[in-house]
Order: sequence, then structure tokens, then C-alpha cells
Amino acid sequence: MSQEFIPPAKPIIGDEERRAVDAVLATGQLAQGAEVAEFEKEFSQVLLDGRAAVAVNSGTSGLHLGLLAAGIGPGDEVIVPSFTFAATANSVALTGATPVFADIELDHYTLDPASVEAMITDKTAAIMPVHLYGHPFDVDAIGALAAKHGVKVFEDAAQAHGAAVNGRKVGTFGDFAMFSLYPTKNMTSGEGGMVSTGLTDVERRLRLLRNQGMERQYENELVGFNARMTNIHAAIGRVQLTKVGGWTRTRQENAAFLDANLSGVITPEVAEGCEHVYHQYTIRVPEGRDAFAQALKDEYNVGCGVYYPIPNHRLAPFQTDDELPVTEEAAQTVLSLPVHPSLSQNDLERIVEAVNKLAKAGS
Repeated sequence: MSQEFIPPAKPIIGDEERRAVDAVLATGQLAQGAEVAEFEKEFSQVLLDGRAAVAVNSGTSGLHLGLLAAGIGPGDEVIVPSFTFAATANSVALTGATPVFADIELDHYTLDPASVEAMITDKTAAIMPVHLYGHPFDVDAIGALAAKHGVKVFEDAAQAHGAAVNGRKVGTFGDFAMFSLYPTKNMTSGEGGMVSTGLTDVERRLRLLRNQGMERQYENELVGFNARMTNIHAAIGRVQLTKVGGWTRTRQENAAFLDANLSGVITPEVAEGCEHVYHQYTIRVPEGRDAFAQALKDEYNVGCGVYYPIPNHRLAPFQTDDELPVTEEAAQTVLSLPVHPSLSQNDLERIVEAVNKLAKAGS
């Protein structure tokens, strides 16, 4: 175990980010202000083809406020994947609405349109798919379903900065979309989220909801939250925004190397017309995934992660009797390998060697 540990994720914070933070600290203007407004404009230009962007203090806040701004509340049902981080379902429940879990398709780990349609009732107000691991969900099929049944589409794009379908950026398909800016994401602001929308009324309600229901100080128009982003976090995000395109290309190059050299495991597929930004590089290990993951760490010093071992519909707050067989299979077999832009060529070769040896030993 003399070789250095390869972490599954590694935030990149450099001198430019530090200088940007120091510049904000020097002004004394730390709370939401001009830096946040500039970050919103730049995020819109770089990642949203000009669609409005509203900065908040976390991705979960972004989903929660987006749902509220879009009119979701008690009595509504919102169809979501069970195979995702719990924030997706949590945000629906926090509005008083009910998350309804649909199954995924195994090739890309995103919502299966046939399963979604089977879950639609007269209470269904929206579908909120996840662009999981950085791969877009089937926007055409989900969009067609929503139009057929008269429901809305919201995008959980927490992991998908810069992903696209036929050249169109994710975050521009639904009534709103949310991007996480947590440290392990493809870009970060330290902590935070960004909500995009093409609807002026939703944008205005988002801006009210994040700021105690106020547009003008002390003139509260509705019950709101303190979900603002600080200028400090926005300063980090602005610098990261200038780098995320290059980091994404490196992630894609790293993924291509893994695709070409891994054997004995099931590597990720990319749907036609889709640009995958590889927030995670997720393989499937059909048998003995947990022992495989442990051996990667213990024997080869290669980090990895399981996203996600317990489907949402099996979690205590959301226990249901839903039969979601593909979700269950994914939860038992997926394993995410390092793909981040800090990997060296030697790191990539070590990952390949470790995975191939373990796969061969288990075959």
C-alpha cells in the first residue's frame, strides 16, 4: 500500500479563488450583493444559453424554492426517481406535496418514461427527473409525456453542469432546473445552488422566496426563507465558472480512457445526441459489488463510491411497497470510479489495473 490514495472526488480550489474571496472580504460587503448578481449573469451565459439564473444557498434549497415558485404544494403529486440522492424527494415533501417514485432504465440510470406514465394520476402536477451522474434524462420522451397529460417538468440538474441534448444545454428544458454547487460537483461555490427558469413569474417568486419574501427591504410580499447566497460563495463560483469547461473536457477524456481499457465490468453508456459531463463514472459490478469496492480501497488504494445504496422508496421517510426492479438492481450493482480532472495518467492506469485484476479474480 505504498502508492498514494486516489480519492473518488477532489475539489479544485486555487489561487484565483482565494484572491477572489480576499477581494470580497476587503470590501466588507459579504452578504448577497453585486458579486451574486454577476455570478447569476455569467452562469446564465456560460451554461444556460441566456436563461435566467437565481443563486441560492444550496442545491436542496434550489429544488425546494423552485417547486414552491412553480406552485407545487399540498395535494399535488410529483413523480421522481427513487434512484437518486434523497434531496430530490425531500424537496417535494417539504412543500407538502407527495413524491411518487418511478423506476429507471438501466443504461443511463434516468427515469424510464414507461414507468413514469404508469404512475401518473389526476393528482400528478409535475415530473422531476434527475440528470444522474451528469447524463441527461430522456428529455424528448419525458417532455412528450408531460404534454400528453398536462403536467409540468422540472429538472434536477444537480450533477449536470454543461450536459446537453442535441446541443441544447440541460437546465433549459423544464419550467425550472436546479444545479448544485456543493464541493464535490463539477464546479463549486463552496456551498450553494443555482436555479434556472424561462418563466418570469417563477423567477420573481424565486427571488422573493430566497429573501424572506421581500424584493424591497421590509416590504414582505409572501412568507419566504433566508436562502441567499453570499458574495463570498459567488466569488468562488465566478472563478470556477471560467474553468468548468476545461475540467469537463478532462473528465470526458478520462472517461474515454476508462471506457477503452476496463474489462470484466459494465461501463457507462451515452445515449445518442447526449453530452455526458461525468460527474460520476459509474460502472456495474454484477456480483459482489461491496466486496469489490472494499478491495479497491484496501488492496489498491483506489477510492470509489456507491451512489446510491438505498433507493429513496426504501428510506424511512418514504417507505412504500412500490416494485421498482431496475432501481433495486442498480442500487446493488453500481460503483463510481474516480474520473475527476485531478487524475494523472498514472492514476488512470492504476484504476484500470485494479479494476481489471479484481474483475478477473471474481470471474
